[in-house]
Amino acid sequence: MRQGGGWLLLPMLLVLAATTLWPVLWAAWISLYNWNWGTERDFVGLANYVRLLTDPEFWLILRNTVVFAASATLVEMALGLGLALVVDRLGFGASLVRTLLLTPLMMAGIVVALMAKVLLDAFLGVFNWLLSLLGLGPFAFFGAEHSAMATIVAVDAWWQTAFVFIILLAGLQSLPKEPVEAARLDGATGAQILRHVTLPMLRPLLLTVLVIRTIDTLKVFDIVFGTTGGGPRLATEVVQTYAYRTAFSVLQISKAMTIMLVFSVLVTALCLVFLRVGRREA
Repeated sequence: MRQGGGWLLLPMLLVLAATTLWPVLWAAWISLYNWNWGTERDFVGLANYVRLLTDPEFWLILRNTVVFAASATLVEMALGLGLALVVDRLGFGASLVRTLLLTPLMMAGIVVALMAKVLLDAFLGVFNWLLSLLGLGPFAFFGAEHSAMATIVAVDAWWQTAFVFIILLAGLQSLPKEPVEAARLDGATGAQILRHVTLPMLRPLLLTVLVIRTIDTLKVFDIVFGTTGGGPRLATEVVQTYAYRTAFSVLQISKAMTIMLVFSVLVTALCLVFLRVGRREA
């Protein structure tokens, strides 16, 4: 029975190969050519990779992607953990608060982006109208280079903090109560219990959520595409929007494939680092 059970995995492996392995191999093959969606393909070998890795624009965009991912992940982790700690101690109304906090997570990314673009519009947005009542503004949240990235991070945090919150809340509610009660009997304060008891027990779950959110923010597309489109200039351009623009606006499909393959290698390397850290923690 055990020997024959391996065949049950064959359909899954075939589907995985067709939906994952084959597209990657096709992208790698296309990246070795100079193809602009036409009928002719000129073989250029590794020239696309050399040009990409020596292009200052690519490194600027990669830096933007890392800055967004690091900023959004840290903000969401901090807010999600804080909300989870507060809601975990609530008695009456905890279910209502939990439902309200999960509402943004039910929206599609492009809907969140368009809604934020309307609310934060420099002239017609609700936020600037409220600021005008205080004699402030108007502020070009998405239109200024110094504020566009921070605004996108804030929008993503509003959207995805609920994901961190609900997982960490479930983790807090599943922790054993005995260590906390023992620490209280020893005279530990609430801050000491949080630092030396709760957070160490929650560390594996924190690392898991950190990995998920880091990978997800590195793949950001809809929030940027729906708000700034990568502008102003290249202030908010990320790898995903850069590859999309290269493939469908500039019509350089081979360069776009090269961008995504190089980026995939970098993300895979980051995942391996996280896995190694996770094994050390275990």
